[in-house]
Amino acid sequence: MSQNERKIANPAHKLIITAAITGSRNLRDISPYIPYSPAEIVQSSLECWRAGASLVHIHVRDPQTGLGTQEADLFRQVVEPLRAQTDLVLCLTTSGIAGRNLPVQDRLASLELEPDLASFDAGSINLGKGVFSNPPDFLDQAAAQMLAKGVKPEIEIFDSGMIVTALRMRDQGKLREPLYFQFVLGTPWGAPATPKSLLHLYDMIPDDAAWSVIGVGKGHLPMSIMALAMGGHIRVGLEDNIYYQQGVLAQSNAQFVERIVRLSQEYGREIASPQEAREILGLRKI
Repeated sequence: MSQNERKIANPAHKLIITAAITGSRNLRDISPYIPYSPAEIVQSSLECWRAGASLVHIHVRDPQTGLGTQEADLFRQVVEPLRAQTDLVLCLTTSGIAGRNLPVQDRLASLELEPDLASFDAGSINLGKGVFSNPPDFLDQAAAQMLAKGVKPEIEIFDSGMIVTALRMRDQGKLREPLYFQFVLGTPWGAPATPKSLLHLYDMIPDDAAWSVIGVGKGHLPMSIMALAMGGHIRVGLEDNIYYQQGVLAQSNAQFVERIVRLSQEYGREIASPQEAREILGLRKI
């Protein structure tokens, strides 16, 4: 049995559904349904939790301009209500506005709230007319602060070289196993959202690593179906895709979650609760 066959033979693991609530780049000129304010982000997260998501990936935005920000108080206005009202696993971004490359101290401000997870973009990548910069010194600082605060890195992978970087940092003791990878497929500048691409990246990670996949835009549903069958986990949401189907805007993040729950039920794969997601990912319990 090949390595891929050995891993794929375990699709019975419960499914973690992540909802990526808002992102930092898309504005309401392309979709009026994108949450901006902390209250809107909280409400959308609650809807996703009730629909079956166990994990939410959180950016915050300037409520006036709609642009992404790393303002710690805005994160607090989202995190505190969600901790009070839910048992959701919280993943806070450290990317800021990808491509605008905020100062390191701003990008890591969200770690002060000691979330369960924080995004760890494992390398630099071209993004539009610029570069989303994640140089070695930033990665070292991010890894050190996450380790010190007990925050698990959600290792964002846009291409195969980022896996090489993450594994090297593991070998150097900067990232602790078991690792958790989030494959980001279908950006115009990174690995495509194709079965061949997903299988290639998946084959590079350790056998004991957990993984999830994002299919950006039209790659959303095909990559979700692949992960469902392969025993991986799935991220959906308006950060990654504004269309529920071709030409039809999604009106909420919960719509995406509800569809994955239906598909998973039809397939016979159970949905992980937030507490089960913590166990799967090796997180501290609440």
